Amino acid sequence: MRSQRLDPLLKVKQRHQDDVAREVAERDRAVAEQEARLEALRRYALEYAAPGSSNLTSPALLANRLAFRERLDVAIAQQSRVVTDTRQQSDVERTRLLLASRETHVLEKLSASYRAEESRVDEQRSQREMDDLGARRALNGAQTRDPEPAT
Repeated sequence: MRSQRLDPLLKVKQRHQDDVAREVAERDRAVAEQEARLEALRRYALEYAAPGSSNLTSPALLANRLAFRERLDVAIAQQSRVVTDTRQQSDVERTRLLLASRETHVLEKLSASYRAEESRVDEQRSQREMDDLGARRALNGAQTRDPEPAT
């Protein structure tokens, strides 16, 4: 039967879809992790920049503080790029999942269509057999009620 021949292919496609779904989940977790790091850096920068967070009395300490803020800003910019890249990777995986899902869905519909057609053909065959059986019984019944005259 054609529907049974599709079963192995359908299983492969479903496994592929499951694998891609796991990858999407992993990418989503990575995005969340990178966003959390970025948010932590931003909070730290805000706390560090808050008025009254330092009482600098010397130019050297002020220069160190400014250099640290500059490095912190660079780290935030880098982490923002990491978040953007990670989101893009997640979007790519999400697209792959969508495509895998569509492929699986098409095969499932095709298999269901084949099964429905096979079922319809089986029902027609059964109906023909029942009709033939009924016709034979009717013919046999008519022959036993009305035997042919002997000459």
